[in-house]
Amino acid sequence: METIELRTHRRISHPGFTLIELMVVILIIGLLATIVVQNLRSATDKAKRVKAEADISQLKSALDRYYLDAGSYPTTDQGLAALVSPPNSGNDPKDWGGPYIERIPLDPWGHPYVYQSDGNQYLLKSYGADGVEGGEGKNADIDGSSNG
Repeated sequence: METIELRTHRRISHPGFTLIELMVVILIIGLLATIVVQNLRSATDKAKRVKAEADISQLKSALDRYYLDAGSYPTTDQGLAALVSPPNSGNDPKDWGGPYIERIPLDPWGHPYVYQSDGNQYLLKSYGADGVEGGEGKNADIDGSSNG
């Protein structure tokens, strides 16, 4: 009698991941990356707003020192440049003791700060990210005006 040999084919198992498992992992990594980017974006917007507030505070201090020396704030025509070098137009200061600030910064979005003054009081602000008056969120105005 002949022996019948039954050979069973064993499936050779290769260690690794299936395509579905890889796709799930890539999807999870993508979702986590999206969440991180959104959080960084809002942190960047907040940092720019804080920087604008710090710049305005520094400009206000310089304007107050100018006022103490000159007896009035620089006019709109003289602008914030009067804090860096003596103005040569408009209301000549009695005793310019500057420079009151090293340079006039742009706001964090690259726009000049808005300055208007009649010499007795001033309006100082940043229009925010969009550079247009008004707005909400990152486009909101940041105000640093005085009432004289």
